[in-house]
Amino acid sequence: MSNTVRFGILGTARIATKVARAIQASTGGELHAIASRDAEHATEWARRHEVPQCFGSYEALLDAPEIDAVYVPLPPALHCEWTTRAAAKGKHVLCEKPLSISVGEAERMVEACRENNVQLMDATMWLHTPREADMARHVRSGELGEPRRVTAAVGIELESYLRNNPPRTPPGANPHQHELRLQRDLGGGALMDVGWYCIGAAQWVFRDLPTRVFGTARYQGEVDMSFSGMLWYEGERMASFDCGFDIARRKWFEIAGTQGSLVCDDFVGPWDVQKQRFWTHDAEARPSEHVSEPAQQELCMIERFCQAVSSGKKETSWVNRSLDTQRICAALERSAREDRVVELPR
Repeated sequence: MSNTVRFGILGTARIATKVARAIQASTGGELHAIASRDAEHATEWARRHEVPQCFGSYEALLDAPEIDAVYVPLPPALHCEWTTRAAAKGKHVLCEKPLSISVGEAERMVEACRENNVQLMDATMWLHTPREADMARHVRSGELGEPRRVTAAVGIELESYLRNNPPRTPPGANPHQHELRLQRDLGGGALMDVGWYCIGAAQWVFRDLPTRVFGTARYQGEVDMSFSGMLWYEGERMASFDCGFDIARRKWFEIAGTQGSLVCDDFVGPWDVQKQRFWTHDAEARPSEHVSEPAQQELCMIERFCQAVSSGKKETSWVNRSLDTQRICAALERSAREDRVVELPR
């Protein structure tokens, strides 16, 4: 394979447009094809986004020998099927988060990619940015002392979001009926959609599974519209988070250590791309503002993925972190449904 990774995209979800632009702007990747179950829609999407090839089925794209990797922005309930199919065809996989809808499916995805010697990465973008590297240096250097608490909140006000970003629906259809976030069988719900970021932030800091968790949710039918959780780790460490579809836009975390703290009020995606900032506070709570190099996080993610694919050296830390996040989500979901603390197996 050449050093340029040739991508195909399975599906035309809203996020696919943003990632397609990043692939086209990257130095390591090229966007070669788009696939949709609607051939006419695939043709129109390819024309609008200047993609050379289009396919009327996902299988046809996977059969194309010129495609090295696929991006999977399908609903979470379809991630396992199409990731394992892609891996069987020797395609590397960049898959939208959450990795899947269950631990068992996530494990099958990881195993399929290992067996076929292809890279798997979930599309949590902020982890690949210069700001992430800058924040990690403050956390890992001991400047904050021993990290003891992680607190995070991520949410969107879904009604406003749907007005501004309506899903593709038949004329006159209710957009709520086509919004995957509101469909439990497709993997919807606040925990798996935005809670994934909160749990991922705790894992990024502690790099260990919690010993036990507690979750509580407000449900609309079978879908959790808001979710709050507590995670207990060994060594007097804790994390807490709040997420939901019924609150104003939030995307912040705080890391509190024995000698200081770090706060980022937009870790999921910068409010201002040109001023990607965070703050540290010393033991006396004196603040210092830090501004990282401007960077498009979608592009950072694509370049990092392409580097792993082109090098031939599989990056295992990404999939291990995704699996741990999936396991924590499952335990929290069980906790909320059963209204009790759930222990995680060690």
